[in-house]
Amino acid sequence: MHVVFDNLPGSIEHIRAGKLSALAVTTTTRSDALPDVPTIAEAVPGYEASAWFGMGTPKGTSPEIIDKLNIAVNAALIDAKVSAKLAELGGTPMQMTPVEFTKHVSDETEKWGKVVKFANVKAE
Repeated sequence: MHVVFDNLPGSIEHIRAGKLSALAVTTTTRSDALPDVPTIAEAVPGYEASAWFGMGTPKGTSPEIIDKLNIAVNAALIDAKVSAKLAELGGTPMQMTPVEFTKHVSDETEKWGKVVKFANVKAE
């Protein structure tokens, strides 16, 4: 048997076409795009591993530029066509302020850093 953990947008069309069988999603809640597919947390309480994508800027970018980019990205995320396409692909838009995104990145880095340390993962 072959098993893969993939981002839903990369595999959803294969699932819908019957080429892949979805066993579970790794988010804390079921996906609206695949509502009959359970979460891993339903069998393993507390399990959560979700992929996310964000936009960053080089260090030293002015706050004014960061704010303009944030406004543009958040506007795109609520655009009907963009949000419909994300939903079709199983994605969930997450509008954030720059401060909220910085915290999200920090929290994710801390969370996965603990996993790397616990698993004794070493760079090769």
